Amino acid sequence: MSLKAKVLPPISFLKPRVKLCRYLTVGCYFSLLISFSAWYLIIHPVNTANPWVIWLLHFLPLAAFIKVIQTGNPRGHAWLCFLLILYFNEAVLAATTVVSSMWYGIFNTLMVTVLFISAMMYARWAGQYARHPQRHTSD
Repeated sequence: MSLKAKVLPPISFLKPRVKLCRYLTVGCYFSLLISFSAWYLIIHPVNTANPWVIWLLHFLPLAAFIKVIQTGNPRGHAWLCFLLILYFNEAVLAATTVVSSMWYGIFNTLMVTVLFISAMMYARWAGQYARHPQRHTSD
C-alpha cells in the first residue's frame, strides 16, 4: 500500500471559505461570552448561590480559547468544538426545561451551533489552506 498525497481543493475555493468561517467563529464566540456575562450577572443572576461563581464556571472554559481565536490556529478550533458540545447540551436544556429561560436557551443553541459548524469548517479549510502549495503565490 503506497501513500498518495491528498488532493487539495483549489486555492480559489479555500480562501473565501476560510475568511467566512473566521468571521462567523469570531462573531459567535464573542456573542457567547457576552451572552453568558449578561445572563448570569445581570438578567438572571442565581439568588441561591454567588452569581460570580456560576458565571466563572460558564465563562472561563470558553474564555480559555481566546488566544486560539486571536491567532486562528486550526487545531485549537478543533479543540474548541469538543468543548462546545457541553455548552450545546446546556443550551438545549435551558430551551426545553424552564419556560423563563426558553428564549435564552434558543439563542444560545443557535449561537453554539453556528460556532461549532464554523469552527469545525475553519479547522478543516484553514488546515488545507496552510498545506496548499499555491498559498504563497496567491496571498
